[in-house]
Amino acid sequence: MGRPNESPRKLRTQMAIASAACTVFGREGYARASVDALAAAADVSTRTLYNHFPGGKAQLFQTVVTWTSGEVRDAQLARLHAALPPEHPPRPDELERDLVSLARAFHGLMTDYANHFALVRHIHAEADHVPPEVLRAWHEAGPEPVGRALTEAMARLEDAGLLDLHGDASLAAGHFTALISHRIIQTTHYGVLPLPEPETDRLLRAGVSAFLRAYAAKT
Repeated sequence: MGRPNESPRKLRTQMAIASAACTVFGREGYARASVDALAAAADVSTRTLYNHFPGGKAQLFQTVVTWTSGEVRDAQLARLHAALPPEHPPRPDELERDLVSLARAFHGLMTDYANHFALVRHIHAEADHVPPEVLRAWHEAGPEPVGRALTEAMARLEDAGLLDLHGDASLAAGHFTALISHRIIQTTHYGVLPLPEPETDRLLRAGVSAFLRAYAAKT
């Protein structure tokens, strides 16, 4: 956020505006959030907001989305590497356990980064109103690098003789993500209406089990 030669004061102001905007966008969505409301939430004038974000609401939304996506991306990658260390593939009898651990870790992000997932919920609901460049920036900041890392992790599990990805590691990674998250996301609306922990755990385990029925290497 900002350029390296910008003053600390300017960067602090930009961060304060972006932080306040994250809350407003998460509550109102992109289409409904007005520049006046965004400025008021940051306790600045609309002129100040435009001084820092000349592109107005679209530029501010892109800044917020890429900033929070970067945070979530880094957390996802850390959790992926903790659950499936690249240098230590699980033993066959540990594979399901480790995939369930990864599913739980990914699911926990919805609570740990609730403001970001509120933005994602609105992006999906308002995709026809969100500028295409913002959608592109979001994908490049978060979903795409995480998808690549998960694809590489699945390929390593195949190399270790644990999975059979049928020639498409990327598709298998997408199936894993969908099976552990889709039902929970639909039911909770990205964590707005949380499920009881036992039900969440049941759905995560069921998703991993379904994934392994499709992709576990035949012994």
